[in-house]
Amino acid sequence: MIQTIASVGLPIDETLMIKKNRLIPQSGLNGNEKRISIVTGTHGDELEGQYVCFELQHRIKENYSALKGIVDVYPALNPLGIDSITRGIPAFDLDMNRIFPGSENGSMPEYIASKIIGDLSGSDVVIDIHASNIFLKEIPQVRINELSRDVLVPYAKLINVDYIWIHSSATVLESTLAYSLNSIGTPTLVVEMGVGMRITKNYGDQLVDGIFALMKELGIWSGETAAPKTPIISEDGEVSFINAGSSGVFLPSVEHWKNVKKGDCIGKILNPLTGEVNETIFAQNDGIVFTLREYPIVSEGSLIARILA
Repeated sequence: MIQTIASVGLPIDETLMIKKNRLIPQSGLNGNEKRISIVTGTHGDELEGQYVCFELQHRIKENYSALKGIVDVYPALNPLGIDSITRGIPAFDLDMNRIFPGSENGSMPEYIASKIIGDLSGSDVVIDIHASNIFLKEIPQVRINELSRDVLVPYAKLINVDYIWIHSSATVLESTLAYSLNSIGTPTLVVEMGVGMRITKNYGDQLVDGIFALMKELGIWSGETAAPKTPIISEDGEVSFINAGSSGVFLPSVEHWKNVKKGDCIGKILNPLTGEVNETIFAQNDGIVFTLREYPIVSEGSLIARILA
């Protein structure tokens, strides 16, 4: 059942609408059902979640009798951004994930944000799906504010990601959707995976498997599910960042989500004009490359990789 949770008039007789699709058991509702909400499209250039929304509903409809609770799917919290492949909200120059919880009496984006929060609040779990930007590739991971770790880590272990990264509270922005929902008691997991403006099907399938495992644990799904993989769990101190020391074209020498040793060559920054190597980049410690530069053009300071010790 498709529902409109927010509607705002736009110029030239157009209307901005935020929609969700609610899937309920075939027998109807008795008022005691658990509810899971799948949210994506906050950033218009992050498309990995679009496939997840499709595949999740496709699998449910193939075995609808196994649905025992409520599944709310929100594929586009920022439809203008998705339509224009723009990270923020076009014409407002705003990152939508920096205006929550919003205000019903505020500007158009703040009004929409408040309606989204109101509709999601009370969910038993919310999964907020993001992709990386066009510059970096990320393995499927959940990022958690350390203030919410006790509540969220048990859920995160079920959703079949490779990695759970627990951030210090100082690094988590209070104006994000996840922070706002967690602060009012609605458990919200932030998933990061893939590359901006792309769909990585195997990552999407992996996450959908995990969502079904979580739904089964919650009593929302009674069908067969795959056993979720056991993720690596770490905190900030176990992650090292590698940044470019010069500009040029980055050519990696390692693979994504592979082990490296201290001193291994991560890649080289090339100068196409002179035919010289501007910089050779080495790993500073042993670990796994869980973030790797995807877009080859770099400037001094550009993030090249993150390594989990």
